[in-house]
Amino acid sequence: MSNIRKAFEGGKAFIPFITCGDPDLDTTKKLVRAMAEAGADIIELGIPFSDPTAEGPVIQAANVRALSGGVTTDKILDMAAELKKDVSVPLVFMTYANVLFSYGIERFIKRAREAGMDGVILPDVPYEEKEEFSPLLKKYGMDFISLIAPTSKERIEMIAREADGFLYCVSSLGVTGERSRIASNVGEMTSLVKKVSDIPTAVGFGISTPEQAKAMAAAADGVIVGSAIVRIIGEYGADSVSRVSQYVKTMKQAIRSA
Repeated sequence: MSNIRKAFEGGKAFIPFITCGDPDLDTTKKLVRAMAEAGADIIELGIPFSDPTAEGPVIQAANVRALSGGVTTDKILDMAAELKKDVSVPLVFMTYANVLFSYGIERFIKRAREAGMDGVILPDVPYEEKEEFSPLLKKYGMDFISLIAPTSKERIEMIAREADGFLYCVSSLGVTGERSRIASNVGEMTSLVKKVSDIPTAVGFGISTPEQAKAMAAAADGVIVGSAIVRIIGEYGADSVSRVSQYVKTMKQAIRSA
């Protein structure tokens, strides 16, 4: 069983996302360690990309800040290797196919595994195009985490049968970002998954408050939060670590009471 699957064994999982290098890699390292200590079960590390199509304005702005600060894929891989010396929580890269293409797909996956990374999420790679990445990730023992959306309908069971790690359930149509109301029927998606697989499900896109997190956790095995955390980092920069830590603690408590 992969480390990512194991992370769901202790109850509902909280999965925070941050953009590497926003505001700088030193702060990213402090944030990862603080979130792990605050109870994060898996941490998603975003590798900045110049055209992050799935992202709303908050994470797009973080990508711009990170890239203009000189962050590179090599520097992020080095940082991950350093973090894994003392961070036991599974770490997952979230980025775009072009980042892997430009680096070299196998070269990237090999280096990511050597750095101790556990999985990869590529939101712009549909299930039908995963064969370019999936066999190589398997070869190096990494999970290729698939996404399903409310529009996936009959494809959900097909994707769930072959999914690794956990299934990322996109709660809302459109790009990432905080929402006052999350309309999609997450329970419907997760019940379709459970019909064919015991893979854990985690819900993301739009979740920002403890109340939303608790409601989503009632229908899934975990909750993913990105924009709300990235917004705190955008506002406070290097001084955001204690605030993010407190936010993670609050969200973890909320989902564990679901």
